[in-house]
Amino acid sequence: MRGVIEVGETEETRYDLVVIGTGPGGEGAAMEATKHGQHVAVVERLPLIGGNCTHLGTIPSKSLRSAIARLTEVNSNRYFKEAGISVHLGFRDLRRGAASVIEKQVGMRRSFYDRNDVDVYHGQASFRDHDSVVVELADGRHQVLVASSFVIASGSRPYRPDGVDFSHPRVFDSDTILNLEETPRSLTIYGAGVIGCEYATMFRNLGVKLNLVNTRDKLLEFLDDEIIDALSYHMRDTGIRIRHSEVFEKIEPQDDCVVVHLKSGKQLKSDALLWANGRSGNTESLGLENIGLEADHRGQIPVNSNFQTATPHVYAVGDVTGPPALASAAYIQGRFAARHLGESDCEDFRMADIPTGIYTSPEISSLGKTEKELTEARVPYEVGHSMFKNLARAQIVGKPVGMLKLLFHRETLEILGIHCFGTSASEIIHIGQAIMSMPAPHNTLEYFTNTTFNYPTMAEAYRVAALNGFNRL
Repeated sequence: MRGVIEVGETEETRYDLVVIGTGPGGEGAAMEATKHGQHVAVVERLPLIGGNCTHLGTIPSKSLRSAIARLTEVNSNRYFKEAGISVHLGFRDLRRGAASVIEKQVGMRRSFYDRNDVDVYHGQASFRDHDSVVVELADGRHQVLVASSFVIASGSRPYRPDGVDFSHPRVFDSDTILNLEETPRSLTIYGAGVIGCEYATMFRNLGVKLNLVNTRDKLLEFLDDEIIDALSYHMRDTGIRIRHSEVFEKIEPQDDCVVVHLKSGKQLKSDALLWANGRSGNTESLGLENIGLEADHRGQIPVNSNFQTATPHVYAVGDVTGPPALASAAYIQGRFAARHLGESDCEDFRMADIPTGIYTSPEISSLGKTEKELTEARVPYEVGHSMFKNLARAQIVGKPVGMLKLLFHRETLEILGIHCFGTSASEIIHIGQAIMSMPAPHNTLEYFTNTTFNYPTMAEAYRVAALNGFNRL
């Protein structure tokens, strides 16, 4: 549906679908809708498309991680050591590479919208009523977009509690830490979720003295216990000081340091503080009250299994809806919403199991059930292990830390869960994901024992783990 309606001095442009946000969720919705013949507009509050994922979150942080990993690898390589070669780079130099990646990502994603005739508006969108949004453009003008359906993919931002002075030059959150000019000698990270753990290992690999404050009694509770134990061990082994079950009483930034006062009476003094405890949905400026919607205390919008809000023609996807808060999940959610609102078949996009990729050092990736979940459900299962230190490829590349763990049904041999810890875990997981998604009887342990894997590869871990599991039966 196309058309322009003149109403007084206001130009109202009509679309089939308006998407708010151009992160993974918004992009997935827009691309899927336009492929099915809908006239689509997207609204992005930032000057460039890509959302927080491209500019403040996933892309810059993972680019930084990659740069740090390469630096660490060079300085730990025995051949370079014997030659007396040592490389020292500051934080500013390391993050420089992220700029080129962001530029490439923006250019590529912009081409998606251009090729598919999706109109892009840069500005703050706010619902005027059930059928339209008003976009406040950068030059102060207002554009009204009328549509039959809407997808909110506005993303999230770091949660900032009262009592923490984020304007202080030594206090950062996960967005502002990327603007750090110099590598601190010491750092306290408050919050040991995914973001906190990722940054903890990054900064520790730079030689930063690290305090990691966890408000819970163990790290990343949604993971398999064995993976949690492995991560905790290797973080402590590198020198990260983890403090569990601690809550801050006050944070006292000073000219030369930051002091974190914990309710237990402990005081943590460091050069800087990184606040990494939770995120808030970007909903406060959307005018949700004009369409009968209300966000929760964290700014998140409740949705049903079809990603519809309480206003059925308005959908919400990605971080603004809460967990799992993954770029990969947001993209699929966006595609699902576009299919559903277009009354197309969307069952292929139902996500029973979503792989989790955590870019700590070493990496973690998980899919399916944990041992705890299977035990509580009284499912008869068995475990197959493959330790990376025994794999030829891991020995060759000098990455012996890690393991692959397969959980399978004792009777049917169905794969129930895959948990990987170590180098390239986020890549390795997808081999198992493909087999898990197959219908019975093809989703069993026997696939890995009967398949020929390239040698030497990390993928061979599946054969080793499967044979290990068979030997337990």
